[in-house]
Amino acid sequence: MSIVFGSLAGLGIAMAVLGLYLPRTAPSPVRARLALFAERTRTLEELELEQPFTERVLRPTIGRMSRLMARILRKKTGQTADDPSLSGIQKKLILAGSPNNLSASDFLGILGLSILGMSGLVFLLMGLAGSDVITSFLLAVVGAGIGYYLPNVWLTGKIRARRKEIERSMPDALDLLVISVEAGLGFDSAIQRLTEKANNALTREFRRMLAEIRMGRSRREALKEVVYRTEVPDLNTFVSAIIQADQLGVSISRVLTVQADQMRLLRRQRAEEMAAKAPLKMLFPMVLLIFPATFIVILGPSMPQLFGGGGF
Repeated sequence: MSIVFGSLAGLGIAMAVLGLYLPRTAPSPVRARLALFAERTRTLEELELEQPFTERVLRPTIGRMSRLMARILRKKTGQTADDPSLSGIQKKLILAGSPNNLSASDFLGILGLSILGMSGLVFLLMGLAGSDVITSFLLAVVGAGIGYYLPNVWLTGKIRARRKEIERSMPDALDLLVISVEAGLGFDSAIQRLTEKANNALTREFRRMLAEIRMGRSRREALKEVVYRTEVPDLNTFVSAIIQADQLGVSISRVLTVQADQMRLLRRQRAEEMAAKAPLKMLFPMVLLIFPATFIVILGPSMPQLFGGGGF
């Protein structure tokens, strides 16, 4: 027993000494935090490598290509890449909601990269396939044409998707505006409440409109800019009604109620139209895909018996 007690006493003394010694040898949290700020200054290369791939590679490449395209356009047409009238690029980017904050020059750079990339890819594939140089060159020209249309198709799809998003969010947005105005809020406050409750293409445009009003632009001009940036017929009708009500002194609540009823009616009509088109759209997949598979499953087992006596 004395040996056991002696061992326990020695172990306790060792643990006590160790507990007193470790806090002195462990690094202080304050010193560790200061050591982070006292590290050596990172080089420019290290800072650049911390950035994402799009900022390190894609953006500079697009910038160089856009400058090349700008020089070509300046020689051919006398226009620059920053000209808003240049093939309507700037207008299309505005209608698309400025995806990825692209400018007209950036889109020209993407266009040039797409042309070079598609033509080079087609030429390389034809060369690997063993085609002659003339055929590879002709198909590379076709690939360049495809590369020219791909960014435009992407941008057109962005515009169409944004317009559809605005059209779908209009009825619910107007219902919320009617409730807010009838509860005693002003029109601008109701728009502010709408932007806080939802986040879509329509509310982002309204949020930008409110920012322009705070900067000193009149409500009428800000609403017209919303129409210019969207070109959605439903939104154009709503903005025109609000501007007329503001000029003539008509109650905003009554105008919003009428517009909300009209938007709900339009949504119901669009849904009925899509439902009426559904059978026609389903006809071609059924005839080309579903019916042949059904015939094979149903008539396939009986085919040997039907044609067995005919020499097959």
